[in-house]
Amino acid sequence: MTFSASPMTPGADGDAATDVWRRVADTVVDAVGQAAAQIPSASPLTVQAPVADAAGLTLPTGAALTGYLGAGVEGKVLLVVAAELVEALAGTPFGAVEPADALRPALDTLAAALGGRLDGAPTAIAVEDCLEVLAGGTTVLVPLASGDATHALVGVSIVQPAPGPGAATAGGAAASWGLDMLRDVEMEVTCELGRTRMTVRHLLALAPGDVVELDRLAGSPADLLVNGTLLARGEVVVVDEAFGLRITEIVTRDAT
Repeated sequence: MTFSASPMTPGADGDAATDVWRRVADTVVDAVGQAAAQIPSASPLTVQAPVADAAGLTLPTGAALTGYLGAGVEGKVLLVVAAELVEALAGTPFGAVEPADALRPALDTLAAALGGRLDGAPTAIAVEDCLEVLAGGTTVLVPLASGDATHALVGVSIVQPAPGPGAATAGGAAASWGLDMLRDVEMEVTCELGRTRMTVRHLLALAPGDVVELDRLAGSPADLLVNGTLLARGEVVVVDEAFGLRITEIVTRDAT
């Protein structure tokens, strides 16, 4: 969608207000550059020139996330991503991944580079009129392009800037479509020794010292599941007083 808005007009201070915006914009562009590599994309994202409003910009239509900044810098952040990313997250071989979970690392990196941190979990909002959440501060919008298309838009509204620049480490960006696009997305991994079925009566009767028999023979490999999807099997080992799993078999073809 193309979003229309009135251009930013300096206040009574004129050039002083413009200088403030430029200083904030320089900080935001640097922060977006660090966070861009953690936004899944079919090709490396290119940081575009910052703007003060969305007049003439084509807003991505996939999903919009917003969050509050705290711990040294006050304001809000907004991340809008393309529909192709939302579709890719919904169709991974290991089940659907919520955009808020997949993009949290990028938002954390953005907040840290701005000199603060994300205050709580990001909130999903409607893409329509999503820029309204940035009202009330010095607003900077930074488009991120993938090829000739706008893949994402980062918006930052600063109310109270941090006293000094933040630092963050960003990973490498994905370079190809498919699973490469999702390689930096975090997923829940579970090791399963076995299963059984019990009645509620037996569950309520369990006490310390009782033994629950599982549907697997002693010495059989344990299952490694990703978001409930069987990925591999292996043997349970002990590593520095903690349990681990030594992989002996890859089960899911897509994971290879």
